[in-house]
Amino acid sequence: MTTLVDFQIRELARTRGLVEPYEPEQQNPASYDVTLGFKLLLETPKGEWQEFDISKTTVHIAPGAFVLACTAELIRVPDNLEAVFCLKSSRGREGYNHMLAGYIDPGFHGRVTLEIHNCNRFRTLPMYAGLRIGQLRFSRLDDTPHRPYSLTGRYNNDDTTTPSKG
Repeated sequence: MTTLVDFQIRELARTRGLVEPYEPEQQNPASYDVTLGFKLLLETPKGEWQEFDISKTTVHIAPGAFVLACTAELIRVPDNLEAVFCLKSSRGREGYNHMLAGYIDPGFHGRVTLEIHNCNRFRTLPMYAGLRIGQLRFSRLDDTPHRPYSLTGRYNNDDTTTPSKG
């Protein structure tokens, strides 16, 4: 497997819709920055999800809080690639944490749901649409799987923040 670099990501975004919309200023040497979309699901004390539209307002998540959010960008991973979501180091230094569910299978199409936790003890963290939350690394596979995620995945074609389907 090899990690794709800037010009390869840019070319696949332009020709195959790897990332939409593609913004050149979000391109890194070997990754692509992704931003928060507009829908946030905040865990309530009763263990239910409370939905927030963060397109026009900022929601501050309390210390220790857990939220689901999604990328603003639509991702189309070809069957011969895989992707990994990594939290931006600046966000980590501010107290954001992303749970260990950042793998994106070959053949996935949709917006990536993110599992975010505020690790701070005392400080709230702002969540708003457009926040550069993480980056995607794309790697080329040695071969193409017989059954890509487009055939097997329960979250394929998700267009918004999606809670667990069990």
